[in-house]
Amino acid sequence: MPEMSKKKGITRREYLKKSLLGTAGVIFAPTIVPSTVFGKSAPSNKINVGQIGFGRIARAHNLPQTLKLDDVRVVAVCDVDRKRLQEGKDFIQEWYEENKGNRNYVDVKMYSDYRELLARSDIDAVIISTPDHAHLLPCVEASLAGKDIYMEKPMSLTVEEGRFMSDMLHRNGTVFQLGSQQRGTDPWPHFRRACELVRNGRIGQVHTVQVGLPGDPSGGDPNPMPVPEHFDYDAWLGTTPWVPYTETRVHPQEGYSRPGWLRVEQFSAGMITGWGTHHVDTAHWGMGTEYTGPIEVEAEAQFPTDDPNYEGLWNVHGDFRVEAKYANGIKMLISGEFDNGIRFEGDEGWIFVTRGGGPVTEDDPETGEVTSGPLRASSRSILESEIGPNEIQLYKGEEQHENWIRCVKTREITAAPPEIAHRSCTACLISHIAMKLPRKLYWDPVNERFRNDDEANSMLSRPQRHPYKISQIPALKM
Repeated sequence: MPEMSKKKGITRREYLKKSLLGTAGVIFAPTIVPSTVFGKSAPSNKINVGQIGFGRIARAHNLPQTLKLDDVRVVAVCDVDRKRLQEGKDFIQEWYEENKGNRNYVDVKMYSDYRELLARSDIDAVIISTPDHAHLLPCVEASLAGKDIYMEKPMSLTVEEGRFMSDMLHRNGTVFQLGSQQRGTDPWPHFRRACELVRNGRIGQVHTVQVGLPGDPSGGDPNPMPVPEHFDYDAWLGTTPWVPYTETRVHPQEGYSRPGWLRVEQFSAGMITGWGTHHVDTAHWGMGTEYTGPIEVEAEAQFPTDDPNYEGLWNVHGDFRVEAKYANGIKMLISGEFDNGIRFEGDEGWIFVTRGGGPVTEDDPETGEVTSGPLRASSRSILESEIGPNEIQLYKGEEQHENWIRCVKTREITAAPPEIAHRSCTACLISHIAMKLPRKLYWDPVNERFRNDDEANSMLSRPQRHPYKISQIPALKM
């Protein structure tokens, strides 16, 4: 992977000064600007969007939230599974038929190779809803092609990938939004409210943050199966090593229930990044550590493969506990032993915030029955407190897709921009590394390396398989 720059572990203000971002949260002088910004495709006109990856999250969340926006036309869909590709086209056209009265309102083109979609000059932006291991290449190539990007969380499969992506997106002036819905005012404005109360001292000096997060189950059939004729399995594996195909390693061939790749370490770290990037991102928001990370981390976890007689396929972590310490003295604990959500504890009280029982998709983990509301505190006066005009006012963004499209038109920073996305993912990824090593790890958030620990540092990246190495991207060879 090309050499990465070293401009990390700093405050948001310092980071923005050193990046391609201007003051007041507006990008200036971007290298590449989408066609919607100038000329006949002015901001008042439609933004053409291509959907890369048509799986569970695209079908249940990303496309429905984007299609309803009046200034967007979804004009293309891409998937390496041709069955899902056709279903993606049908889904989009059926939406237009139901809501616009014309199934052919948009001539939706299908692509099996995302690079062909990116080559279209009339596409302004893309939604990347691929598995975790397949974020890197389409994200980097979309940025190089001048497309703005909405991408599903987590940011990356490894810390090194995330650093490269964040640097590339900033260098190209790409308007980027991570699917971190807890930052939007819709559907959960109480996360911003909780973080503002914490940041403005309503619970005093924060000393501990508890993040409640479940583990994943074991299981999955490891027996090899014939690759479906309509599925380009080699392309789906991408940068990761070749392994035999089995349906529970990839995604179901019938329906859109929770896919097996989420529970296979080759493609995902499991719940620590799957949902951890949501909750840790909220913790960072409330702690004021969005542009840095822990300085110490230690963890313990149960893995199915700890049992020598285990015969299943899924191998991500089950029950676990992480303890991380930040330079400001705050301790963050992450474990399934806590209620699903984030609890901020200070010397004058506490605040707990959760989604309120609602998952993003039907088969996501539930937060449980919340009888006293999704935002709670140690006293009613904390919740009733007003944030004054001279106090800290956090980013007030719309629903994530709406916020992204508005920022595509205005060139403003989104609610979940690249560096913030990378930092929350990194905190989760180094927690995952700590689960694997029986010792406390000392993290340097400026240089993004573990201190005096070659073994831990070797886990910050993974080998990439030819021809899917990032070094094979033609534009990066120039």
